[in-house]
Amino acid sequence: MNIDKIIFAFAGIVIISSLALSQLHSANWLWLTAFVGINMFQSAFTGFCPLASILKKTRAKPGQAFS
Repeated sequence: MNIDKIIFAFAGIVIISSLALSQLHSANWLWLTAFVGINMFQSAFTGFCPLASILKKTRAKPGQAFS
């Protein structure tokens, strides 16, 4: 898997998990969903993603979006 696919999979898992936790535990988990969404929005314009920087250091295969 390349960096792009890893990032999208990770974001999806975090969003689904935080939505489930907001229903089962506390509505404050929705702040995590908002954080992930805002981070995805800003990375669309800036090209900077913290997870992409970490994955580059692990020598994951580069993708098209975060090169």
